[in-house]
Amino acid sequence: MRRAALIAAALALGPGGALVAQGTGGGPVSPGPAPGPAPAPGPAATPDGAAPAAGPVRSAVLTIDIERLFAESAFGQRIAAEIRQETEALAAENRAFEAQLTAEEVDLTERRPGMDPAAFREAADAFDARVQRIRAEQDAKEAALQSRLSEEREDFLAVATPVLGRLMIESGAAVLLDRRNVILGVSLVDVTDAAILRIDEEIGDGAAAVPDGPGPDEAGTDPGEEPGTDPAPAAPGDGAMPAE
Repeated sequence: MRRAALIAAALALGPGGALVAQGTGGGPVSPGPAPGPAPAPGPAATPDGAAPAAGPVRSAVLTIDIERLFAESAFGQRIAAEIRQETEALAAENRAFEAQLTAEEVDLTERRPGMDPAAFREAADAFDARVQRIRAEQDAKEAALQSRLSEEREDFLAVATPVLGRLMIESGAAVLLDRRNVILGVSLVDVTDAAILRIDEEIGDGAAAVPDGPGPDEAGTDPGEEPGTDPAPAAPGDGAMPAE
């Protein structure tokens, strides 16, 4: 019992202790060889077993939130502000038309007792036609705003794709997925924040990144024509539309 207690005490001192216990036989009792040094702590493992690296995420598959990418980028915020301004202007225009047409309707109603029935019917039909025309025009303007938003999103993705490609290369990724198409994943491989920062740095608000229309080499210049020369007039019957 005494020997077991001495051995336990020696082990409790650890490898740095200098205790040598005396056994029942008088001989020294060694605590045994000291254990080797503990391995140096390594980086914490990620859920998939890979150790995270400092700097850009290293993963064969990355995810990105396309909605956030557009909405929180300087490019997307510029477009949202422009669309909001145009929407408010359209709403003000609609209210002005509503007030004007309401006044015309009241005026026509008040004049009806003194009008010939046929004349009143003609005026009423003309008024209804005008109301329908204005409504169609305003609906078309609203639809154009929605179409513009979709087109601007496509333009954003077009200019952002090269930036995302470089981010993939830096991360060693082979695939970049929209998070809406991912059933289960970890936030470690989401690069939305990094992508927004990079796009803002390289593209800014996109006002100069996306041309408003075709460039000089795209607007009616034949591949065989010298730049800066007037195109040859279209021959009759070649499908050219006459100028109005």
